[in-house]
Amino acid sequence: MAEAALADVLVLFGATGDLAQRMLLPSIYFLDADGLLPDRLRLVATARTEMSREAFLDAARKTIAARAAPDPLDEKVWKRFANRTDYVAANAAEPDGLAPLRASVGEARRPIFYLALSPSLYGRVCRALELSGLAGPEARIVLEKPIGRDMASSRAINSTVGDVFSEDRIFRIDHYLGKETVQNLMALRFGNIFFEPLWNNQTIDHVQITVAETEGVGERWPYYDEYGALRDMVQNHMLQLLCLVAMEPPSDLAPDSVRTEKVKVLKSLRPFTRADAAMNSVRGQYVAGVVGGQTVASYETERGEPSDTDTFVALRVDIANWRWAGTPFFLRTGKRLPERRTQIAIQFKAVPHSIFDGAAQADLTPNRLVIDLQPDEDIELILMNKAPGLSQGGLRLQSLPLSLSLLHTYSGPGFRRRIAYERLLLDVICGASTLFVRRDEVERAWEWVDGVAASWTDSRMAPKPYAAGSWGPAGAFALIERSGRAWYD
Repeated sequence: MAEAALADVLVLFGATGDLAQRMLLPSIYFLDADGLLPDRLRLVATARTEMSREAFLDAARKTIAARAAPDPLDEKVWKRFANRTDYVAANAAEPDGLAPLRASVGEARRPIFYLALSPSLYGRVCRALELSGLAGPEARIVLEKPIGRDMASSRAINSTVGDVFSEDRIFRIDHYLGKETVQNLMALRFGNIFFEPLWNNQTIDHVQITVAETEGVGERWPYYDEYGALRDMVQNHMLQLLCLVAMEPPSDLAPDSVRTEKVKVLKSLRPFTRADAAMNSVRGQYVAGVVGGQTVASYETERGEPSDTDTFVALRVDIANWRWAGTPFFLRTGKRLPERRTQIAIQFKAVPHSIFDGAAQADLTPNRLVIDLQPDEDIELILMNKAPGLSQGGLRLQSLPLSLSLLHTYSGPGFRRRIAYERLLLDVICGASTLFVRRDEVERAWEWVDGVAASWTDSRMAPKPYAAGSWGPAGAFALIERSGRAWYD
């Protein structure tokens, strides 16, 4: 990336909030430690909280040290990080409130404004940046999800932001796209001649995408009660993963080449109807149960009153194009599930004719490609192999997991799994937008999700209870089993 495109100041709004403290500040520190930040880049942290620069740095040091543990902070790196960092208390939603920030930004030509704030403030902050003279022609803005609650609110936010910043200067983050294994999926598909010819409905039976969390909603219930699992997880994270699996090969890795192919997938998603609500979707809400050996409360207990919010969603998604016609995608996500897992399982079809008999016939299982994103990142290909040794029944088979990821080999001293935000922050600094979400992607995703929500409303489909620590309502199993398949657990 040319020096002229590098940002010269990163302004972090909401710098005292949870996202900034847990993810963003440690990511910036680690980029500094790896020598990946421009020497002249300054960090201006801002929030409404009144505190001194020294107090902010003390708090940031504790947060970053906790993330770096068990390794200690490198004092030389910390000094460099601290020297480039300032803290300014400001009211980001008012032009007059940005006056202190204006002085700290100074004459920076290419500032980045990272809004680690509620999406309801995006429009007001952008207007304030414009009126205060901070939104110059080379300024960039970073928006966190969710951008809106539905198509209408998303369009309103995007329009307001777009009135101030051109589309090429808007970076909409989905942190899943910064994960090493997600990027490795593109390398696997498009860097290997033997995968892409098999990547279609002729050889792939179905695809499963699971995002499971053991945590409950807890004190976040005001947000969750407004969004639910469908809007919180499916609209962004899960549809992004689906698009990366299902998209056509782009002509290159230029931002618009990749994002245009993802939009084509979103346009091809078969819309949900009232009939689909019962057959192809499941809504759930957790009740009291046991997770990790601990008794936990129901969602309604956490909220304090009854609610029809979905904390679990399972969907059968069909893509109406030549590559994927007849190959379903099964999505499930939920809170208070038995384990924390984000996984893509690509199930291949069985061999067209088995030459094996006897016990070997029963051993034979179809190939499967399993992409794990969390808690551990790995890519595993399940192959059939002869079982070693002798048996009276003749040849026996066994499935052999073959790891396609090198990540597990780098686990010695000094190894650190990168935070997904590191990749994305570095790209923003360099002005590279391939791993960010374009406006029409966001709005197409909302259009489809709004259709799912409308089908639930039309059919008066209420969430089914499921015990915390289980894999969701019984209907989630029926959803996939009625097609002769099963969840990969």
